[in-house]
Amino acid sequence: MKNHFRPDYSSYHVVDYNPETGEVRKRQTAQGYADESAWARGQSWGLYGFTMCYRFTHDPNYLRQAENIFNFVNTNKNLPEDGVPYWDFNAPDIPNAPRDASAAAIMASALYELSTYATPEKGKQYRATADKIVNSLSKHYQAEPGTAYGFLLLHSTGHLPGNSEIDVPLNYADYYYLEALVRKEALDTDSRISVQYK
Repeated sequence: MKNHFRPDYSSYHVVDYNPETGEVRKRQTAQGYADESAWARGQSWGLYGFTMCYRFTHDPNYLRQAENIFNFVNTNKNLPEDGVPYWDFNAPDIPNAPRDASAAAIMASALYELSTYATPEKGKQYRATADKIVNSLSKHYQAEPGTAYGFLLLHSTGHLPGNSEIDVPLNYADYYYLEALVRKEALDTDSRISVQYK
């Protein structure tokens, strides 16, 4: 997996390997702005994936990689204040580029999970960031009931270079938004129970 990441811990979207030798033939994008850009949903998938890898293996390398990806995203100069990223961190038309609520929902869900494995200080930061994203999604990206064909979240970007699914609701945005809400509720419940029994 090291071939998928740059020194700043942003990831390539696609890495093409020679099947005979295992050597990297090409690093590129399929849905991002450019081969060397940081496609927002790809960064969110990385954060989510490495968090889940740590959950099931407890290998500290996975935890460290997830934390490094978070640091890349969270300190990125092109991350909007509300925590909902533009579709690509290097999109040339920022701040007028479309947002990707799906990337934000995936990130929030991952951060709630990651907060349970991190040190208390980092865990608080991950939780606070996830709360900020969920609050933004709930207040400014949620569809009015009975609109948007039953979708929950608006303003996702599926495949901008392919001129497909731009500024629309997406089923996986809703899935990870609901998952984030469930994880948030579980953490809130655990906090209330632990305070009750102290």
